[in-house]
Amino acid sequence: MSTTQSQQSKKNTRGDEVDVLLIGAGIMSATLGAMIHQLEPSWSQLIYERLDGASLESSYPWNNAGTGHSALCELNYTPEKNGRIDVSKAININEKFQVSRQFWSHQVLEGVLTDPTAFINPVPHISFAQGEDQIDYLQRRFDALKDNYMFPDMEFTTDRDKFAEVLPLMAKDRDFDKEPVAISWTTAGTDVNYGALTNQFIDHAEQVGTEVRYGHEVTNIKKKGNFWHVTAKNLHTGEKETTRARFVFVGAGGYALDLLRKAGVPEVRGYAGFPISGAWLRTTNQELVQQHQAKVYGKAKVGAPPMSVPHLDLRVIDGKQSLLFGPFGGWTPKFLKKGSYLDLPKSIRVDNIPSYLGVAGWNFDLVKYLVEEVFKPFEGRVEDLREYMPSADGKDWEEVIAGQRVQIIKPATPPHFGSLEFGTALVNDQDGTIAGILGASPGASIAPAAMLELLERCFGERMIDWSEKLYDMIPTYGKSLMREKSVYDEQWAYTLKTLHLDEPREFSGTTSAHD
Repeated sequence: MSTTQSQQSKKNTRGDEVDVLLIGAGIMSATLGAMIHQLEPSWSQLIYERLDGASLESSYPWNNAGTGHSALCELNYTPEKNGRIDVSKAININEKFQVSRQFWSHQVLEGVLTDPTAFINPVPHISFAQGEDQIDYLQRRFDALKDNYMFPDMEFTTDRDKFAEVLPLMAKDRDFDKEPVAISWTTAGTDVNYGALTNQFIDHAEQVGTEVRYGHEVTNIKKKGNFWHVTAKNLHTGEKETTRARFVFVGAGGYALDLLRKAGVPEVRGYAGFPISGAWLRTTNQELVQQHQAKVYGKAKVGAPPMSVPHLDLRVIDGKQSLLFGPFGGWTPKFLKKGSYLDLPKSIRVDNIPSYLGVAGWNFDLVKYLVEEVFKPFEGRVEDLREYMPSADGKDWEEVIAGQRVQIIKPATPPHFGSLEFGTALVNDQDGTIAGILGASPGASIAPAAMLELLERCFGERMIDWSEKLYDMIPTYGKSLMREKSVYDEQWAYTLKTLHLDEPREFSGTTSAHD
């Protein structure tokens, strides 16, 4: 962007009309804003954020697992169907994460992202199986993936000595004779601080003219002619303002569905939201941390949602290491961690009541699981931890409240009436002038791929003109990584170097014990 363009952009965003209005200063809005600026640097952009800073909700590092989701170890991405391991979802998510690596690499080279080591670190990803049934499943999963170059250097073992070598913390005091265990693993995994990533994006956006209005909650969105009229309330003064925008992106986390409904987007008619909260156990004891340099995912309990798959993770936040275990599911009527207890009641409308009732009637196991989790005491959570870490002492761990997620309920045909959806979904109107992101995991990990899909849906007529810049941002755009090994290998080497994932890391002492 030229100096003149930057100045013009700043001028435009301070008026009542912008080209692009982004709701929410999290990873999704930050990613889309960065992409659009690369493609159309003269377009004015404005961000409304209800909190007093960026990345304070779902993108905040303690509110999520920080996993670079690429299906290397997450067992819910490789379900068993008709006696066979289905790897199609795993491959799809892996491909999308490679898009993320490419886009982040491009932004590093462009100077938008200033320090990749602040947001991405190499961490082995490990799958953990307990008991003969799980071991059999894990063996077959390993066999289905081990020869796929997108899942590099995968290993598998049932040997207790090898287990202890790879996971000394989980091996200590474990009775291997009582219950057999197995692991499969690869060193190609990552830990991602999406809060730090978001902040680097937002910092650059402000430098090039994007105005971010913190403490402003969007209360209404209405289409008038060729513009969306977006009304926002200043939460500090109570004053309201209305901005006209040619394009609106709703990246408001749990509030996205309600805002899309207010905008009259017909594609979400009948949709409902099911809020799920969570909690972690966290330790900053470096003696323990140094014995567990990995992310270890197991299988979800019966009735538990996929987002509640237990895992014991190394986290790298602000250059400091800690361990997280969980998440423990819970429930509140809030749609955001810093939301209102009236969020759920206010979301109920005539058209989505059947969806709510349908899910309540057909998901008894989920309801039972959440009730049990809500009332589980701290010691009960430590007992769950001991399934992974038999030597766990509650004195070393503290409870941390995680972020709030809203699982989407789609209307369905009788007798179910409602279908509880897991994953990330993009919604837009037919004109392509408003879009929003719904759902949860893998969410942040695939933000660039999701935003590419948004550009294709909403700005399809411009894609040819943008093609050269798109290929600069995503060198493999339009190509299939699962079919072209040479293309995969080239982008892997490129992102490995650009994101400094091929360099040894040094970390300081303990993380803060406070949020």
